[in-house]
Parts: sequence; structure tokens; C-alpha cells
Amino acid sequence: MLDYDFMRNAFAAAAVVAVVAGMVGYFLVLRGQTFAGHALSHVGFTGATGAVLIGIAPLWGMLAMTLAAGIGMGCIGERLSQRDVAIGLVLSLGLGFGLLFLHFFTAFATQATSLLFGNVLAVEAGTVWTLAALGAVALAALAVISRPLLFASLQPELAEARGVSLRLYSTLFLAIVALATAECAQIVGVLLVFTLMVGPAATAQQLTGRVWHGVLLAAALALAEAWLGIALAWTTDWPSSFWITVLSAAAYMLATLRPSRGSARGGAAGRSASR
Repeated sequence: MLDYDFMRNAFAAAAVVAVVAGMVGYFLVLRGQTFAGHALSHVGFTGATGAVLIGIAPLWGMLAMTLAAGIGMGCIGERLSQRDVAIGLVLSLGLGFGLLFLHFFTAFATQATSLLFGNVLAVEAGTVWTLAALGAVALAALAVISRPLLFASLQPELAEARGVSLRLYSTLFLAIVALATAECAQIVGVLLVFTLMVGPAATAQQLTGRVWHGVLLAAALALAEAWLGIALAWTTDWPSSFWITVLSAAAYMLATLRPSRGSARGGAAGRSASR
């Protein structure tokens, strides 16, 4: 299997994307913003189709649109009551433009399908390096804001009282989510971003209540699901996105059968964040 260049590229790209998606996705689930990841993936499709129409790589259009949408969501509303409205507005606007671009995109039906459902086996070596660079930026930014972000996520009122800007960290985090979403779409497509962004993170939170252990576990689960999904796709000739999705869902369902180990939203996590 690894004798082929395209398979080595697939495993390398999946490794980069899975680690980024697992770590960023953990905070996404912890903050209750999974709807944001869903919305950004659809908005990214708008950017990708628009990019193809003007003759540039879909990744750059997707990246530009998701970054703009993520920053817009963060600026419009930082509290839970405002988030859904902000995300819904951005999502509906993005889908409106996506429908328009898709109207002109019909001649590229195969490429549109790849954007929607992903095609990790078509990733080129240059794209792997691009994904690695974007992943490094996303993880570095997440590392810088992780402690105040955790504080703002677990104890928002106390964080605000101590001078932590909820709007600022919400905006910065959603920009990071935008980077991770654009990367995930290269592997599993915009319709299945939940597979790597939410599934492993939700599973990790079922298995451990320790935040930093959970972050690492989410990354490890995402990596295992991505690599095993590619291997199964090679063996069965079924789509890799299908296998990754099935593995993600199966891992979560198995995790829910275990006795609860506590939530990352309470106890030690809260005390750690307040420090």
C-alpha cells in the first residue's frame, strides 16, 4: 500500500489534519459550538466553488471564506444566546452565495463532489506541505490562547470579571476553527467535517474529564480513525470518507457505554482554568 506516492501523501495529509482537528475540535465541543463548525464547513464550500470560478485553487477560496465567516461570527456574538443567531446569519448568507456559485459550477460536477465528500487519495505532495503549514499556524495559535480560552469556556462570568475579553477569545478561536475546517474538508469533504472535528473530541470527553488528557486523546483518536479509514478504503475500494465516518461514530457509541468519568466542565478543570 505504501509503495504508491498517492497513498503516502494520503496518510501524511490525514495525519496533519487529524491532529489539528482533534485538538481544535476538543475546545469546539467543550464550548458547545459544534454548530459553528457545521456552518463554517458549508460556508467553506461557497469559498471553494467561488475560487474555482475565478481560476484559483479551491483550498485558498475555502480558507479565505471560512476565516472571514469565523471572524464575523466571533465579532457578532460571544454569548451562547447570541452565537446561534450570528452563526445562522452567516450560514444562510454563505449558502445563498454557494447556491449562486453552484449554478455556474455545474460543468465541474466531479470536482464539486470532491469538495462535498472529500478525496484524500487525490491529495498531492504540495498540498500536504500546505496543510502542514496551516496546521502549524492553527496549533501555535491555539497554544497561545488555550488557557484564557479554557477559562472563558468553563467560567465565562468569572473570566469576564477578571478582565478576559469573551468576544476577543471567541473571535480568535473561531478563526482557528476556520483553519481546521478548511483542512478537514480536504480529507472528508465539507459535509463530513463533523467526522474529525466533533466525533473524536466528543469521544475523548466521554472517556476522561481531564482537559489536557482529553485534548491529546482526541488527537490520537482522530489520527487512528483517519489512518484506519484510509487502510480500509484501500482494502475494500469503498470511499475513505465513509470508513472514517463509520469509525468515528462507532468509537463514540462505544465510549457512551462506559461509566461516566466526569465532565471537563467541572471540578479540577474549572479550578485549573481560573488559575
